[in-house]
Amino acid sequence: MSALLADKGYDGDNLRAEIASHGAKPVIPNKSNRIVIHRFNKRAYKGRNVIERCFCRLKDFRRIATRYDKLARNFLAAIHLAALVAYWLN
Repeated sequence: MSALLADKGYDGDNLRAEIASHGAKPVIPNKSNRIVIHRFNKRAYKGRNVIERCFCRLKDFRRIATRYDKLARNFLAAIHLAALVAYWLN
């Protein structure tokens, strides 16, 4: 079963129902003012931080952040090169 990781800003009953209708499990922490508390997998939610750090590191490259490339294949190639440089040099 797939899961959708999101932050507290997406904690709404309508969105949770939409995610479940597509066959995924919502992994969203509860807002502090939520009346009905939903359970979520805290271990899976911690993995969201890794993805955010990856996007943050890729956005350090101006070409990626501003999307200079018009063609999707060129943009994907630029992402591959940026990821290679960002993680190879680290």
